[in-house]
Amino acid sequence: MTRITLDVNGRAYTIDVEARITLADALRDQCGLTGTHLGCEHGVCGACTVIVDADPVRSCLLFAVQCQGVPIRTVEALAGDRWHPLQTAFRHHHALQCGFCTPGFLMLAAAVLEQEPDLEPARLRAVLSSNLCRCTGYTTIVDAVTAAATAMRDER
Repeated sequence: MTRITLDVNGRAYTIDVEARITLADALRDQCGLTGTHLGCEHGVCGACTVIVDADPVRSCLLFAVQCQGVPIRTVEALAGDRWHPLQTAFRHHHALQCGFCTPGFLMLAAAVLEQEPDLEPARLRAVLSSNLCRCTGYTTIVDAVTAAATAMRDER
């Protein structure tokens, strides 16, 4: 066991982990942050996407010990005093059905829109295609992220 401290959503979590424990498992089981979902556990589906040091990553492919001292953001950090524009847009555009993939899409979109606020539609579609959804057909997800991008630009 190795004692590490993870900086998650601005809070320090000191936990004991085996070297083989993934970031996703550490977040869920030891930090109590269950918004990060585990889907395929092979890095294919994107349900476990979180933001590590400003980049969207598949937390099922990263060991928790690799993340010590690096800022991590999970879906729990999106809403502060009010909903994040992405959450509002997902609700308004009905961009979820079962909701299982939603946290991964929200974190992927948040990271990308923070890095590329004026994302072209073709680039947005390419980015979002890296995550899997079995329910919505993606059109409403693209519409929601596009609307959120506009709202985020207007807030700046």
